[in-house]
Amino acid sequence: MIHIDINCDLGESFGAYTLGNDEAIMPFITSANIACGFHAGDAGIMQSTIALCKQYNVAVGAHPGFPDIQGFGRRNMVYTPSEIYQMVLYQVGALFAFVKAAGTTLHHVKPHGALYNMAAKDKTMAKAIAQAVKDFDSTLYLYGLAGSLLIEEAQQIQLRTCSEIFADRTYLPDGSLTPRNQPGAMIHDAGKAVEQVLQFITQKQVLAETVCIHGDGEKAVAFAQALQANFQQHHISMQAPV
Repeated sequence: MIHIDINCDLGESFGAYTLGNDEAIMPFITSANIACGFHAGDAGIMQSTIALCKQYNVAVGAHPGFPDIQGFGRRNMVYTPSEIYQMVLYQVGALFAFVKAAGTTLHHVKPHGALYNMAAKDKTMAKAIAQAVKDFDSTLYLYGLAGSLLIEEAQQIQLRTCSEIFADRTYLPDGSLTPRNQPGAMIHDAGKAVEQVLQFITQKQVLAETVCIHGDGEKAVAFAQALQANFQQHHISMQAPV
């Protein structure tokens, strides 16, 4: 039987502003990437999202990004390797404080937005992120784009990795994600999303261990429900990496 994790970017509300429907999607995912306050989220949101994960038995992950609330962490920014290392370590530590207070465990780290996409192609950035995760806790998983430099650099330092594909994004011929500012970057039809994921997994087109759904997508819950239903039909079990 094939075992696949379904992860979702969550905890991205901020203060009085609500983004996504975190509780509604919880029954259909196995791991969550929780914003750590730099691109989205705040202390209260981190605490409440971790509580939801604990309630629904969803693995908790940190989702560090660039310090860019206005741009939602999706704008490329220039930092030195030491600054990348520090910002990742800082954000993972912030989320971990709430994880520990809730009496649960931190499972993984997945960079957000531009930080994620840049590290997929930039060896120096990838190495800084991987080292920060390993120095914080060498037993954590690092989630990254399948076939990316982020996965490669993490494996070079014996950090556990989880290769990721996306249900709601399209791909360029080189295997990178289609930039959001290009037409057709997002998939809006649940049937097409499921078709893409099943093609990747069942035909082994990509070595993937986790599938991402963006929690801020308007059809995120519908996508998660459709994936769960189709996984059951194809005898694919849903579980976070152990």
